Amino acid sequence: MAGGGPLLLGVRHHGPGSARAVRAALDAARPRVVLIEGPPEADALIPLAAEEDMRPPVALLAHAVDEPGRSAFWPLAEFSPEWVAIRWAVEHEVPARFIDLPATHTLAWGKDEGADSDAGAVVEPAADADVRVDPLAVLADAAGYDDPERWWEDVVEHRGIAEADAFAPFVVLEEAMGALREAYGSGGHDRDPVREAYMRLQVRAARREFGDEVAVVCGAWHVPALRQKTAVAADRALLKGLPKVKTDMTWVPWTHRRLSRVSGYGAGIDSPGWYGHLFAAPDRPIERWMTKVAGLLREEDRIVSSAHVIEAVRLAETLAAMRGRPLPGLGETTDAVRAVMCEGSDVPLALVHDRLVVGDVLGEVPQAAPAVPLQRDLDRLQRRLRLKPEALERQLELDLRKETDAGRSRLLHRLRLLGIGWGEPAVSRGSTGTFRETWRLRWEPELSVRVAEAGVWGTTVFAAATAKAEADALGAQALAEVTGLAERCLLAELPDALPVVMRILADRAALDTDVGHLAQALPALVRSLRYGDVRGTDTGALAGVAAGLAERVFVGLPPACAALDADAAEEMRRHVDAVHGAVGLLADVPAPQHRDLRGRWHSVLRVLSVRDIVAGVIRGRTVRLLLDDGELGQGEAARLMGLVLSPGTPPGDAAAWIEGFVGGGSGGGMLLVHDERLLGLVDAWLTGVPADAFTDVLPLLRRTFSAYEPGVRRTLGELVRRGPGRRASVTAAGSGIPGFAADLDSERADAVLPVVRMLLGLGAGPQDADGGGVGVGGVGVGGVGGVSGVDNDLVEVGR
Repeated sequence: MAGGGPLLLGVRHHGPGSARAVRAALDAARPRVVLIEGPPEADALIPLAAEEDMRPPVALLAHAVDEPGRSAFWPLAEFSPEWVAIRWAVEHEVPARFIDLPATHTLAWGKDEGADSDAGAVVEPAADADVRVDPLAVLADAAGYDDPERWWEDVVEHRGIAEADAFAPFVVLEEAMGALREAYGSGGHDRDPVREAYMRLQVRAARREFGDEVAVVCGAWHVPALRQKTAVAADRALLKGLPKVKTDMTWVPWTHRRLSRVSGYGAGIDSPGWYGHLFAAPDRPIERWMTKVAGLLREEDRIVSSAHVIEAVRLAETLAAMRGRPLPGLGETTDAVRAVMCEGSDVPLALVHDRLVVGDVLGEVPQAAPAVPLQRDLDRLQRRLRLKPEALERQLELDLRKETDAGRSRLLHRLRLLGIGWGEPAVSRGSTGTFRETWRLRWEPELSVRVAEAGVWGTTVFAAATAKAEADALGAQALAEVTGLAERCLLAELPDALPVVMRILADRAALDTDVGHLAQALPALVRSLRYGDVRGTDTGALAGVAAGLAERVFVGLPPACAALDADAAEEMRRHVDAVHGAVGLLADVPAPQHRDLRGRWHSVLRVLSVRDIVAGVIRGRTVRLLLDDGELGQGEAARLMGLVLSPGTPPGDAAAWIEGFVGGGSGGGMLLVHDERLLGLVDAWLTGVPADAFTDVLPLLRRTFSAYEPGVRRTLGELVRRGPGRRASVTAAGSGIPGFAADLDSERADAVLPVVRMLLGLGAGPQDADGGGVGVGGVGVGGVGGVSGVDNDLVEVGR
């Protein structure tokens, strides 16, 4: 150690050049102890770095025991100098210690303050972050660079480390940082003097124990302060009276994406994937990088050959020479990839940046790492259900009839109840039935904090979700919140929480007199009844509460629909639609209280359809619902439409009625296509609207008809163009339109039944019991041996 003092190795966090230099310096100096910038509470966790199943990127996670949401991370990648120092110490059986300010003070310093970016433990950006000095930016500007990243690459990352000159990079950086500290002091980093005082005390203690054979790996910004001669009493005075909070610390997996600045991590880097490549491939890094890019683009079915790789390397080297750089950097390689492999397009280049420059590498930590009991139970469930956390988002299709998939569904729903958003429900592309679920999964490092926070509710996922559901039910303000919670309890299969939720639901429903609240709560409650068959849950209590809610909606809906403005009427129309769908489901659930539920609901719709004080959009929708359910004939619907579209009705009210009747994406366009009378009424009314009122009703009509499919709009336009006398109603005999006739052709309809039975796997029907096939396009279907493997969803068409 030159000068008789400790070896101070000033680094840039997450810098592959710094990491290689640290390893070379430690090999040359062979210190007796390695001191590393980081929280001292993690000293006991250092031996875990030697475990085979410890794979960076990882992070030290510290959280307050009584308030787990107050937490901080110290991320480490494979190319982080601190990680290299830890691994060197473990491999050479040299003690390693962390010497930064303890996390017990860091977490207690202030809930809204973030740790210094140089420490690598940022929760929230500090309020004065915009006035802090960026040492790299100042040095880059002094060297004539407008990009600090480019300057750092040129002077550090692209500089070879010779064995005889292992300490030279640190000497140069110390001199540069010393000049900056003289000019800027702490540079606006108000916490630095306290942290540096603590680090100096730890360095003194290590020197008393090991002499001068001490190596310190810390941010280069701190080196001048650690070299500074100060009194022990002065350092201790700075630390006096610091706030404290009880903390726990462990290792957690981290990701390359969370190392990037776009994630909000203040000490991050723009290109963790690129830096990881530079560290792992010190020889011929550009050639290896271009090969990686080519492999990625080929996986995406882009035509990239070895000639592209060769030309891209040449172009990157040429650009580096023209720009006066020692080696091609990320900028040169990106420009070369865009020009040669992406043909000037930024679309495939964005994929290269996302997958390679940043990357989705997820680290792993050993099972021996400390964890809260809830995390242990979650790890056990993940292994049993074969549901491994992954950094890259993926879609998971579940069939709830399978035991493993049902277990996965329960786990994901319980985690959502606990606020651990590992999975989010998605729309299934294959099925909308209750036996299917689709999830989007992506594990983020911050979820480890959410798990620690949820640990206050219980030691297992099941117990914690149950306690959290009961607490949420007690604290819910709106009735819809409680019904939604009941649905989530059924999805998560929490039988212990459901009685509590149902009791609170019954109490809230009895006291709530707002029909809108009741109508909003009913659909979620009725949807929950469908889960009994799939998940084996008793939904008897739900059925009773749902029936009571429905009856109260039936009574309160007519007066609630009177004298509403346009916005309130549209909201009530949505409630009517939701209640209609809920009643349809509820009526199918066998229960005494559900008897004649549809009939009572239809009576309410009839009352609403003829009341003049009810808004037109609601009256139109009730007529449409009655028509769809067969409770209203087409002639009666046409009569009601004719009354509304008569000259005595204001155009605005008539347009609202049409919006309710044929709008909302409910198939109204096809209704007009297939019923000439309704289309004629709308056409005649529209052509008779006065010019001064037409501009008022046009926006509403445009919204109504723009929701139709393009084919429906085109057909309606063609029918209107033909005129009233030449329209061909599909219900009229001898219409001349192919595929339609006066009456149903039973013989032609029966011909498709064997094919339908075959597709459904129902076996031979009466028409094909003898093995005779049904001709479809010249190919016999359903003959002997014509159906094979129906249970495996495979249908073979035989000759």
